[in-house]
Amino acid sequence: MAFSPRRLLPLLRHHRTLATAASSPRAVAVFWDLDNKPPNTIPPYDAAVRLRLAAASFGPLRFSVAYANHHAFRHLPAPVRAARAERRAADRLEAANPSRVPSYLCRVCGRRFFARVKLVNHFRQIHEREQEKRLRRIDSATGGRRVRLVAALSLKMEKYKKAARELLTPEVGYGLADELRRAGVVVRTVDDRPEAADRALREHMVETMDRGKVGCLVLVSDDSGFLGVMREARMRCLKTVVVGDEGDGALKRFADSALSWKDVVSGKAKKEAASAVGKWKDRDLLKKLEWRHTPEEEEGESDIFDDASDAGDEEDGCLGLVGEGDKKPWWKLDSDSNDLH
Repeated sequence: MAFSPRRLLPLLRHHRTLATAASSPRAVAVFWDLDNKPPNTIPPYDAAVRLRLAAASFGPLRFSVAYANHHAFRHLPAPVRAARAERRAADRLEAANPSRVPSYLCRVCGRRFFARVKLVNHFRQIHEREQEKRLRRIDSATGGRRVRLVAALSLKMEKYKKAARELLTPEVGYGLADELRRAGVVVRTVDDRPEAADRALREHMVETMDRGKVGCLVLVSDDSGFLGVMREARMRCLKTVVVGDEGDGALKRFADSALSWKDVVSGKAKKEAASAVGKWKDRDLLKKLEWRHTPEEEEGESDIFDDASDAGDEEDGCLGLVGEGDKKPWWKLDSDSNDLH
């Protein structure tokens, strides 16, 4: 049977698919349920940065989004309330016994003050008004003049924002939305209705799966209402990771990998994520290399063997016709018969 190079094309395509699947990392999307898992123990910016670092261990991070209602941004966690109460008590004690050394430094102009209360008043009376004037100038400008004005004032505005985060207290809540946005998380607010955030989060997850540009979903929640979405993600051959506090919750039992929120906050989750990715790669490679029964290929092979057997039968028939006139056994020679005569 003649050898055809075309028979190698399916094998080459299969090996190319295996190499691509093994080398190309899957994109990761993070969905954060702030109503169920708010960052209470550490500052929101630090929590968001550590969460993004842990999610990036599973693959290139495509985006991270957080959903919550208005109450989550107005609510003050117990650690934040305790810290503010301690700060007010320290200010009162300092006002009663003022220091003789100016230990408080203004991060904008460099002036020093004997009490923190005087520094806050100075910041609000001077630098906060300057910032408002800059914003009004930018809002009134248009076109190229606006671009040049933003470029000229960007350093001063950034300097003011850094100092304000350290010194001023947010008027509403504890700056949860602003801190998350600063860390690169998209924050979306929903109405104060029951299950509004969960519904919006599920719809966003399904929409992301429909687009097909993400291979791994990271869900930060302990709510068992997301089981249906996780099941659909598994049916679409997507990897799922759950970050939560419940040790053996329903979501963690159904997901491909589970991380503890405490480990994410402490920064220990990166090692667990790296080991999980290694297990995923080995499992995917074994699935691609295992033999699978395909009736079409079996029928093609049986046809080839049938053709070969038919050809062999024809050759045997030709040999039978050639030796049909010779009736003596094959082991007897012509010389033996001549000797007998």
